[in-house]
Amino acid sequence: MNRTIWNEKILKPNLLAPTLVMATLAVVLLYVGYSKGEGQHLNGLKYAYRLLIQILPLLLCAFIVAGMMNELIPREKVAQFVGKESGWTGILIGAVAGSFTPGGPFICMPIAAGMVHAGAAIGPAVAYLTSWSLLAFTRMPLEVGLLGWKLTAIKFVSGLFLPLLAGGIAQLFFNHVNLTGK
Repeated sequence: MNRTIWNEKILKPNLLAPTLVMATLAVVLLYVGYSKGEGQHLNGLKYAYRLLIQILPLLLCAFIVAGMMNELIPREKVAQFVGKESGWTGILIGAVAGSFTPGGPFICMPIAAGMVHAGAAIGPAVAYLTSWSLLAFTRMPLEVGLLGWKLTAIKFVSGLFLPLLAGGIAQLFFNHVNLTGK
């Protein structure tokens, strides 16, 4: 196995630009905090460390789930349920799965990437991501608490068919796009 890290897609070149932008922003903000001379840069770093410690276990689990989905779920099963031939059933499965995925983007995105690398088509993948962002049942208690039942219900009902629509549009217009680069 004489593969380089770049060939394995561990260090993806398409992550370089966002990483550089975020690194630049971090350095600038650290400099601004340091320049004020009141220790804001140290307080910011302490807060960042606490966030890292809190989120790291969840991130690690999400990355393991994505990796194991890629390795353990047979491509034939992925193709059967959410592959290019799955049609509207696959889009519906993607939408339902997205609505039940807990957590933030660092959970959802690796799972979506795992689905795609395991053979999911673009329609179900887009339906999954759209449903996660619009309909996540795990966010509903927070939404009800902050927004109230009425606004939460209106938001949910208004967005109910959007993941299916987005998945259908993606499947119709972008089904030919190779998502994995293989």
